[in-house]
Amino acid sequence: MADLHTEVWIRQILEGFYPDRSFLKYARDLSKLVDNDKINLAEAGLDPVVLINNTTYPIQVAQRIDRPISVELDKFETENTLVRRPEVIEYSYDQLESVIRGHRSSLQAKTSEKAAHAFAPDEDSEFTPIIQTTGDIYDKRKMLTYLDIIELKRRFDMVDIPLEKRYLVLSPQHVSDLLWQDVKLFKDLTDMKDGKPFNFAGFNMLQYSRMPKYDKSGSGGGWKKVPFGNTTASKSFCSFAFQGDEVMKSDGQLYMYVRRDDPMERGTIVGFDKRFIAMPLRNKGIGAIVSSEE
Repeated sequence: MADLHTEVWIRQILEGFYPDRSFLKYARDLSKLVDNDKINLAEAGLDPVVLINNTTYPIQVAQRIDRPISVELDKFETENTLVRRPEVIEYSYDQLESVIRGHRSSLQAKTSEKAAHAFAPDEDSEFTPIIQTTGDIYDKRKMLTYLDIIELKRRFDMVDIPLEKRYLVLSPQHVSDLLWQDVKLFKDLTDMKDGKPFNFAGFNMLQYSRMPKYDKSGSGGGWKKVPFGNTTASKSFCSFAFQGDEVMKSDGQLYMYVRRDDPMERGTIVGFDKRFIAMPLRNKGIGAIVSSEE
């Protein structure tokens, strides 16, 4: 019975872990490739050259060389929660199940935050454009405009990023910026229909709050992504974009630790480990719009 309860609680954690509004729902799921909490990938070599009206034979043979990559999944651990038996008896609902849902929410929040940081480009480049906002000054920053989104589309178009599966994940501040400019237009864009996000300038529009940060420490004083977890540096927030086939997520083992009927604590103690990783597949087809300071 104890094992059955553990299985039920683990299923409760996993069920709907990526809701429709989560940007992670739209990344490639490579969980089937996970082996012993590692994933083995390959960095693809060059694509073949295409000849037009060729008259020279035999055609040259070029070997494609793929570089194997082995990546260990990150380990996310929740702090343990104690549920004392006398308290459970007093409450009208099952407190332990409520605690399990709390662990699920915490794991969702932290894995998404790590993934958002991974999907945002490190610095501006041809295949990983970073542009800055150009709107009016508000709260000591330039607001996001619709033209900024169109500029990001242009940068994607210039390097032939596929038009399909483009997603723009907006920070709440940038959502407010767009609402300020045109309430009706952006309300239409942000209302999901049939579980699918609306589209503007070729981007499917999503929203997320725990955004990566940037500062001006990049090459030539350009934008550079601040390391994950750094809370001391001066930094600006962003919205980020990706093409769905250029980013991945992988889930590994989820393990539940439980100590039932602890005699000293007079209750049950639970905690979880989850293995997970999300990252770009080849540092291409990702971008960001950084809120420029005044």
